[in-house]
Amino acid sequence: MGVLLLFNGGLMLISSMVSFFYQDGATFEILFSSLIVLSVGTLLMLFGRKHEKQIQKREGYIIVTLGWLMMTITGMFPFILTNSMVDISSTFFETMSGYTATGATILSDIESLPEGILFWRSMTHWIGGMGIIVLAVAILPLLGIGGIQLFSAEAPGPNNDKLHPRITDTAKRLWLIYVSLTVVEAILLSFAGMSIFDAVNHAMSTMASGGFSTKNNSLAYWNHLPWVHYIIIIFMFLAGTNFVLTYFALTGKIKKVFSDNEFKMYLLLVIIFSLIVFIVLYDGVDLNNSYFDNSQGFGKLEGSLRHAFFQVIAIITTTGFVTADYTAWTPFLTVMFFGIMFLGGSAGSTSGGIKVVRHLLMIKGGVLEFKRALHPNAIIQARYNDKLVNQEIIANVLAFFIIYMISFILGSLIFGFLGLDFENAVGVAAATLGNVGPAIGDFGPTENYSELPKSGKFWASFLMLIGRLELFTVLILFTPFFWKKN
Repeated sequence: MGVLLLFNGGLMLISSMVSFFYQDGATFEILFSSLIVLSVGTLLMLFGRKHEKQIQKREGYIIVTLGWLMMTITGMFPFILTNSMVDISSTFFETMSGYTATGATILSDIESLPEGILFWRSMTHWIGGMGIIVLAVAILPLLGIGGIQLFSAEAPGPNNDKLHPRITDTAKRLWLIYVSLTVVEAILLSFAGMSIFDAVNHAMSTMASGGFSTKNNSLAYWNHLPWVHYIIIIFMFLAGTNFVLTYFALTGKIKKVFSDNEFKMYLLLVIIFSLIVFIVLYDGVDLNNSYFDNSQGFGKLEGSLRHAFFQVIAIITTTGFVTADYTAWTPFLTVMFFGIMFLGGSAGSTSGGIKVVRHLLMIKGGVLEFKRALHPNAIIQARYNDKLVNQEIIANVLAFFIIYMISFILGSLIFGFLGLDFENAVGVAAATLGNVGPAIGDFGPTENYSELPKSGKFWASFLMLIGRLELFTVLILFTPFFWKKN
């Protein structure tokens, strides 16, 4: 906990420097918040320095969940001290949305906030994007604390690829790629026409698959600069790709990338859905009436193709950036985008959602059931990347999907109980549980979440948390057998 708070406080300190540079009037409040968090973090480290440092799997789950909550609670300080939000429920919602890289906001006038606060808001995305715990496992060994249990709790999915047998080296390599891609994207966006401030903020949001913008109209603000959209399309796609594959690509092992079953399915889904949206847009949707002005683009053909790929990738990767109100296009596309919210990007990426690999394994398992029905005595096993898939993994994937859908249904019911109609209830539940950001209905891409009831904001925050930590990590804490001593 202490290490995590030191990271939080240190990055908060950087935000205070940004505030001082822009003379936005919030420097003292952000600096004071940083000092509080650094002090608490130091005290926790001193308090725990003589305690047992061997972390077992059970403690790993607790540390991940409590760590995320502590980061969120302390991350609220700059917003509270600068009166950036209207109440505690809104502040908690916005901060949780940041750390979980959801990108849902309660803010109606984002551009009125001080630069230091906008930078800190984007920084919460960047911290949570790759996973504050993955960052911690690169440092904890220096303190004599093992990190493998934390990594497994942070990323409990079916993909166990590692770049190096030492988990800390894996974390360091992942973060090196993460930081490098963020810097490269910020440079390219600044060349494309963004200010340096906007470029850095959007680079952090993109690589985190987050979605927080510095503008009220999100990326639609730059609809007159098509190259800004193209750059973000590329980096959203990379952020939704398994970072292990990105490492292989950067080291020249391109064959490993295109032989990966999940990547091929991820790429295919992006292309198919984008082409469907493109055909519908080009065939009969007035782009100028759907929240963006395409007059300075390259014509309707290019505009339709660009906005189709942008919005499809933004939803699949759960980044949630907006260039257009996709709910205003056609009812068919609205329903399709709602369905895409349940896909998610690749395992080992910064995206949320169910993840493509789980859908792939469920499809393979379903097809095999048809084969078993015809050949009941045959021994048939699913294969993934030319390897046999353990039946235990298939069972885990099915269990995850069932729990995910139960969480979605329960989430929708609670929102319905709190007064939301059907469209809004299911939309908010899907968008928050999947860490997507924009929903449908009254909470669609051109709206915000300020109209959610206070209790609804806390419930949405809980859905964001369990969605970001892939259900099991948090929900296992609510089971009685977790707390029983063996």
